[in-house]
Amino acid sequence: MQYVFVYGTLRAGEINDINAAAARYDIAAPVLVGEACVPGRLFDFGAYPGLVVEQVGDRALPVKGDVYEIDDALVAVLDEIEEVYPGVEGLFLARHTQVELHGVAFTCRFYPVALESTRGLPEIRNGDWVAHRRTR
Repeated sequence: MQYVFVYGTLRAGEINDINAAAARYDIAAPVLVGEACVPGRLFDFGAYPGLVVEQVGDRALPVKGDVYEIDDALVAVLDEIEEVYPGVEGLFLARHTQVELHGVAFTCRFYPVALESTRGLPEIRNGDWVAHRRTR
């Protein structure tokens, strides 16, 4: 088992809902640990967001997402959804970040993008893809 932080289309109710992804492949359902934030900048790519990781500072904002405990088998499914392949530079990157939830630190897999890929895209200043998408 491991933890994942999802901030965009993998969130519950979104187009790539992590629960539905697990069910499609008959993998144990992810367990929602809770809501958390990571420091960064969120950008609107149209059908999905991209998170640029930044250190806490003047440009970084809290980006809202959900932390799930997942079966290791689900990682390959998430990598496929995010088009993360070994040895291939794609839009999304598979990385790890620390989040704090209920006073406990969790190391979570997540899928940020490089800053260069966001050139000219609108920033989602509220840091919440779901709320942003609903107001478009």
